[in-house]
Amino acid sequence: MNRESDVAGGARLVVLGSAGLVEGFSLIGAEVHADADPAKVDEVLGQLVKSGDEALVLLETHLAHAGGHWLDRLRDEGGRIVVTELPPLAAPHDYAPAVDDVVRAVLGPEALK
Repeated sequence: MNRESDVAGGARLVVLGSAGLVEGFSLIGAEVHADADPAKVDEVLGQLVKSGDEALVLLETHLAHAGGHWLDRLRDEGGRIVVTELPPLAAPHDYAPAVDDVVRAVLGPEALK
């Protein structure tokens, strides 16, 4: 296990996205993959599954929406690898997390205004 990327409880912190976005995470010891593409995301997630490690994986929005075998599987299964998305560095105000749709469906369209 990469001790530098450990977070609370011994889980790994893994960040994939543009170089500008992941650079800051490297400063806090995260395992970063700069300028990753969907194939790299699938490779890293597959390695995490096979290693048995617990991990928090942060994906830049375009990668989080790209899909892929391991990304789709982990989202369906849940468990020891948590995958979430980060807004793009160049357009953080355009970001709307997927959970917003769930909140609106449950609490009504005005819930997040």
